[in-house]
Amino acid sequence: MDILGYILIFTLLGSIISLIGGLLLLIKEKFALKISHFLTAFAAGTLLGTAFLDLMPEASESAGEVNIFFWAILGILVFFLLERFIHHHGHGDQPEAKRSVVPLIVVGDTVHNFIDGVAIAATFLVSIPLGIVTSLAVAAHEIPQEIGDFGLMLHKGMARGRVLKINFLSALASLAGAILTYLAKDSIEALLPVALALTAGFFIYIASANLIPEIHSQENKKVAFWESIMLLLGVAAIWMAITLLEGV
Repeated sequence: MDILGYILIFTLLGSIISLIGGLLLLIKEKFALKISHFLTAFAAGTLLGTAFLDLMPEASESAGEVNIFFWAILGILVFFLLERFIHHHGHGDQPEAKRSVVPLIVVGDTVHNFIDGVAIAATFLVSIPLGIVTSLAVAAHEIPQEIGDFGLMLHKGMARGRVLKINFLSALASLAGAILTYLAKDSIEALLPVALALTAGFFIYIASANLIPEIHSQENKKVAFWESIMLLLGVAAIWMAITLLEGV
C-alpha cells in the first residue's frame, strides 16, 4: 500500500474512533462521563509520549540547521493563542456570549481536526511507523474531547441528530488537512522537520494545558490515583508501539 493509502485509512480511522466517544455519550451518558476522566489521562500520556519519544527525535534526526525547539515552542504558543481567542469570544455573562459558545466550539474543533489531519499526513510522509503512532495519539485524545463536545451541545439544547451531524462534518476536516498536506508534499518536504516539531508543540500544549489539569482537579484520591496510572500507561503504550513498529 502506498503512503496516500496509509494516510487516508488512518485519518478516517482516527475520525471514526473520535466519534465513538460522542456516540457513547448519546447511548450511555453516565458510563461515558464516568470513564472520560480515565480516557483523558490516558490521552495525555499518549500525547506526551508521542511528542517526546517519537516526534522530537524524528525532527532532530532530519533537522539539519533547523532549530526544532524554536518550532516546538511556537507550536505551543500557536495553540495557546488559538484557545485564548476561542475562550475570550465564547465566555461571558452576556446572552450574545452564551449563544456564541456552541459555534465557537464547532469552529475550534474543526480547526483542531484539520491540524490533526495535517499532523497525520506529515508524519506518514516521514515514515509509516511515525504516522501510525501519531494516528494512535490523535485518536486517543479525540475520544474524551468528543465526549465533552457532545455533552456541551446537548446541554445547550441541540437535538441529538444535529449534534451527531455537526461533529461528523467537523471530523471530516482532518481528512481535508491530510489530503492537502499530501498534495503539497513536494513543496513541504524540506519543511517536514518543522512540521514534526510544530506537531510536538501542539501535543505538549494539549496534554499540559487541557488534559493534565483535569487530573489535578480530581478531588477523589482513588480516582486521581488511577488517572495517574492511566497517564503513565499512555506513555508506556506509545513506547511499546514505537518499539514494535521499528523496522516496519
